[in-house]
Amino acid sequence: MGSITHWLGGLSGPLVYAVVAALVFAEDALFVGFVLPGETAAVLGGTIAAAHRGVDLPLMMLVVVLAAILGDTVGYAVGRYFGPRLLETGPALRHKGKLDRARGFIREKGPAAVFFGRFVALFRALVPTLSGASHMPYKRFAVFNVAGGTLWGVGFTLLGFAAGSAYARVEHLVGTVAAVVVGALVVLALGIWLWRRHRREADEPAARAGERSE
Repeated sequence: MGSITHWLGGLSGPLVYAVVAALVFAEDALFVGFVLPGETAAVLGGTIAAAHRGVDLPLMMLVVVLAAILGDTVGYAVGRYFGPRLLETGPALRHKGKLDRARGFIREKGPAAVFFGRFVALFRALVPTLSGASHMPYKRFAVFNVAGGTLWGVGFTLLGFAAGSAYARVEHLVGTVAAVVVGALVVLALGIWLWRRHRREADEPAARAGERSE
């Protein structure tokens, strides 16, 4: 994948938007998208914008956010309609360990896994499809998808912009340090709000049942 990022780092102009969008979208939409450098592409998009090579930072952030949200949405739809058959294919069976980890993450976090999984490469690729396969209500999926995609897209594009031309150093850090930093910001900024929203939605059916019984 280093050859892809090296090639992307040498581009300029409108083609950068298309390539970054394609990599981010494919990483999220494809069931085995964890082999694609979508996160690094988002960082490089910001880096290229900082170098003034025909790329506008606000537009790049918008492109990354939309590609992330749409990619997750397609991944959810694939899981919803083709989940059982997809999970029996060769690639799925070869990555059974990864699938089990992602399933455990969804069981632990519920719909919030869509949000927090956005910041972990493995979960970013698998959680949308597994959420669809488990018939997670789309409304709940969409709320966490939009929130996670927006914060992730803006955060990692700005990370690249701040790093300027030193994208190789950023690429090395993205896997651990950057994920931890952005994850902390996620928890501080939106985690509590999303958790409370999830709890309210979960309590509504019980509250309505109590009202009917009175």
